[in-house]
Amino acid sequence: MAAAPADSSDPNRALTTTRFSELNPPLSEPVLEALTQSGFHFCTPVQAATIPLLCSFKDVAVDAATGSGKTLAFVVPLVEILRRASSAPKPHQVLGVILSPTRELSSQIYNVAQPFISTLPNVKSVLLVGGVEVKSDLKKIEEEGANLLIGTPGRLYDIMERMDVLDFRNLEILILDEADRLLDMGFQKQITSIIARLPKLRRTGLFSATQTEAVEELSKAGLRNPVRVEVRAEAKSLNDSVSSQQLASSKTPSGLNIEYLECEADKKPSQLVDLLIKNKSKKIIIYFMTCACVDYWGVILPRLSVLKGFSLIPLHGKMKQTAREKALASFTSLSSGILLCTDVAARGLDIPGVDCIVQYDPPQDPNVFIHRVGRTARMGRQGSAVVFLLPKEEAYVEFLRIRRVPLQGMTCSSDASDVVPQIRSAAKKDRDVMEKGLRAFVSFVRAYKEHHCSYIFRWKELEIGKLAMGYGLLQLPSMPEVKHHSLSTEGFTPVEDINFEEIKYKDKSREKQRKKNLQAKKAVQDQEPKPQKPNKTPHTAPTVMRKKTAKQRRTAQTIEDEDDLAREYRLLKKLKKGTIDESEFAKLTGTEELL
Repeated sequence: MAAAPADSSDPNRALTTTRFSELNPPLSEPVLEALTQSGFHFCTPVQAATIPLLCSFKDVAVDAATGSGKTLAFVVPLVEILRRASSAPKPHQVLGVILSPTRELSSQIYNVAQPFISTLPNVKSVLLVGGVEVKSDLKKIEEEGANLLIGTPGRLYDIMERMDVLDFRNLEILILDEADRLLDMGFQKQITSIIARLPKLRRTGLFSATQTEAVEELSKAGLRNPVRVEVRAEAKSLNDSVSSQQLASSKTPSGLNIEYLECEADKKPSQLVDLLIKNKSKKIIIYFMTCACVDYWGVILPRLSVLKGFSLIPLHGKMKQTAREKALASFTSLSSGILLCTDVAARGLDIPGVDCIVQYDPPQDPNVFIHRVGRTARMGRQGSAVVFLLPKEEAYVEFLRIRRVPLQGMTCSSDASDVVPQIRSAAKKDRDVMEKGLRAFVSFVRAYKEHHCSYIFRWKELEIGKLAMGYGLLQLPSMPEVKHHSLSTEGFTPVEDINFEEIKYKDKSREKQRKKNLQAKKAVQDQEPKPQKPNKTPHTAPTVMRKKTAKQRRTAQTIEDEDDLAREYRLLKKLKKGTIDESEFAKLTGTEELL
């Protein structure tokens, strides 16, 4: 069903009253038809502002809240600009480039663009992302050609370095999506190199939800006198005392309600599980700090009896590309379910129907907070989000408020059942769980040390004992951060009477291999000579053993003989004094057989 214009009283204002058919310069009939077939009739504010500018050959720097329809805001004008090209492009003549920071976002843009690109005769689009052999991309471009390149900077840079067949001299348009992220994710070198090879007479568009932090980088992206487009959502003040205005500018959509839950580290898993149970019918994304944390909770949560029947899908950047795509597709197709992920799924991804965002760990980079919560309440819909904070992290709430991201407090559930014993029980029964828990804990502590807001997230104040309990660890790991710093271990109760060596893998093949490794290790240890007890004399023995000379052997023997004589002399004196008798003397001197 076609979308209708938002009522003027609707605080979300997801759509304007401007139809795509009313834009000026006017859009071509094939593009309007493709929009109609996709159910798009009315523009969002960012589309209404940006499409005419790009179509009028102006460079743009677009700053709009996440979920505001930025993808169509550059796909539609890009297709219109390519349509106006003077002649049909040659097979290897590149007319347009779209860059985004992640494989998932590039794939999403590619799929959104296909209905519109298909209206262009003889224009071949190619998706260039990691996870597949670069040789297959080279072969495909060589054989089939490429006029529009959509992908990540790393892969495009690699392609440009390896092949000379691509011709960029007539490039019409360059789009950088999530521009701020592109410029701070370590892609600076690749982007600079790519732009250096592109003609200066082109259109360039930068799109981001946090453009303000990257304004100084715009010149590096090659914009010439860009038109700045800033579209802000309106959000109601939390209460009248906060501001004299009823409406305040916000970086997040107005349909989004963000809360924070202040909770001790050892209570976090129980509160999380309670939240999931109470929102069983909803579609939820949970963000963790590291890939190891996703792996661990992805194994633990399905083992909890109260979460039986829940669809739990892990996703992180260290997974193989095919596994990442499968996970994303599975979650997208669900009407209710839970995605456990890192920030690989924080930017730009449009996953339909997400009801709630849970930030189990606040992000290292505070800019990512907005992108995470922006996966819900998209295009005027309602959504909710909650971030877990430790008591010592409460200053983060004020920090976000200053950055125009208002949070409301929520209280811990008093009827949440304690799941830590179940987690520890799972670790006792399966070595894989125990090891994943240790890895997750260590990775979290080390990631916490690198937090961008270190004056709020102070790692030296981490209560390591409660944190370890919250991870369901059986023992504290012997990591330097625990050994050499006075971090509080209060609240941790180690599991007694357990031999960690005897904890087996549930996976029989892994356990078989572990036993082989243990036997091999034992065999090596048995062959090695036992270490000598250290010499207690001040003069330590040399580390390298050398054969003694005859003179050294005689000297050593003389010393031993002198010691024996001195000992016998002392015993003889005792015999004369009567403190020992002759039989004792004989026994102590080894001469009893002679008597």
